[in-house]
Amino acid sequence: MSHKYSFHLTSQDWRRALPPKIIIGRQETETIEHVALKLIGYLLFHNERLQIGPNLHDENIPFVPDLVELDYQLQPKLWVECGECSVGKLNKLAVKAHEATIWVIQRSPEALEQLRRGMEKEELRKDRYNLIALDAGMFDEVVALLKPRNELLWVSGDFEPPSLQFDFNGLWFDAPFTVAKF
Repeated sequence: MSHKYSFHLTSQDWRRALPPKIIIGRQETETIEHVALKLIGYLLFHNERLQIGPNLHDENIPFVPDLVELDYQLQPKLWVECGECSVGKLNKLAVKAHEATIWVIQRSPEALEQLRRGMEKEELRKDRYNLIALDAGMFDEVVALLKPRNELLWVSGDFEPPSLQFDFNGLWFDAPFTVAKF
């Protein structure tokens, strides 16, 4: 792990009892944008069993998820990929983690559209993937504010209608996001 980012979290959303602090590590091959996507994904999908980047120790699933929730048999129930993800990996993931609900979070509607076109071209199975595109301007501002130590006040994050409200390192964000099915 080349860098660690800590986030002191406070939640005003009664549906999300966030832990007081999380740490997200950035591997050598990951960008700071990837860290920001993992943070937003963690906040959107948070529950007690959600894990950030664990090694699954499962020879049948040769991937490390960005975010995952395991069921009681330690099989993926929710799998979240953040940012750049190959279409080939998504295709294999649908087979290897066949019980999991798969989500892919992209930094912008343009990045989501590029991924969707690749998925169509490679003829990935339909109705298997859930896609999120963040507001590009909001995401770029979050990335610019990211420091080794961060403060975040979570107010809300809803899928109906898709929107986020939070304060990150002293700057207020209130932005929509896009949800699509593939």
